[in-house]
Amino acid sequence: MSFRIEGYVIVSADGMLADPSHIMPETLKFEGDKRFFEQALDRAALVVHGRNSHEQQPNSARRKRLILTRKIRDLTVDPEMPNATLWNPEHASFEEACAFADVASGMVAVIGGPVVFDLFMDRYDTFWLSEAPHVRLPGGEGCFVGVPQRTPHEVLAAHGMRPAAPYLLDAAHEVTVTLWRRG
Repeated sequence: MSFRIEGYVIVSADGMLADPSHIMPETLKFEGDKRFFEQALDRAALVVHGRNSHEQQPNSARRKRLILTRKIRDLTVDPEMPNATLWNPEHASFEEACAFADVASGMVAVIGGPVVFDLFMDRYDTFWLSEAPHVRLPGGEGCFVGVPQRTPHEVLAAHGMRPAAPYLLDAAHEVTVTLWRRG
């Protein structure tokens, strides 16, 4: 198996990816970021996320995916989405889940939430951190385990990731994306 593992998230100024009810609010959705995210997922061989995450895009149903859940033991096809494998990482490795999903290589896009991101923190080749500096979500859900006690930048750096220069995705709202690389 040969995978390139990439993470993708957009966060508020306070490091949140969702509001207190674990929902991504409309205030954290921007056209430039949505286009960037959709194009990335269209290149992915596999999308990995938890039960509360889903990209809700036109090509979503066609994408192969692993959905992390603690509600099952054995790898199984999601009865609601035939391209999705339900995976409990306590009972099967990532490689076993990929084999079950019939994915042996390519880019793996990890799209959250915090526990899912954390599971891959030492395996990312790259992490794409989009930031909306004018949005705050007090009491929201931090993008990573350990946020807001630490910033998303501190979490990525603590796992050996280094940032490149940010790229502007939405000038009107100053939304940027920064590529973080290992080493």
